[in-house]
Amino acid sequence: MHLVDLLAPARIRAGAGATSKKRLLELVAATLNADSEDEELERRIYDGLCARERLGSTGLGRGVAIPHGRICGLKAPIGAFLQLTESLPFDASDGEPVDLVFALVVPEHFNQQHLVLLSQLAEMFSDTVFCERLRACGNDAELQTALSEWQIAHLAA
Repeated sequence: MHLVDLLAPARIRAGAGATSKKRLLELVAATLNADSEDEELERRIYDGLCARERLGSTGLGRGVAIPHGRICGLKAPIGAFLQLTESLPFDASDGEPVDLVFALVVPEHFNQQHLVLLSQLAEMFSDTVFCERLRACGNDAELQTALSEWQIAHLAA
């Protein structure tokens, strides 16, 4: 299972905006639920993301956050990527505000798979050149291309 395979075009957003961490998590939940009309699922996603944040911030540092959680009733993993127009506080360990967000939700029983995906995310966002490329993207299609190219290069390595 690869990260980019979890991202439908409707869940990749350049120039997204939010005014607070709470509003960002609401936007993330709505984006993760973009392919569904199940408002209850959107609420469970939001609640799951908030519960995880209460355990400790998912802000990695260097302007990146990876809100994530295991969601009861979810059938398959789902990812979303948002590039924010304005960075916002996210309680990251380095104190830096966040402007790149890769959100991930998995079915409740995906213990090992969840850890593998989080490891891939940590590797992806440890690449500072790649993060700058994501920040320079001007639209959803450019973000999708950058993310896909990273995945292809990662698979080749």
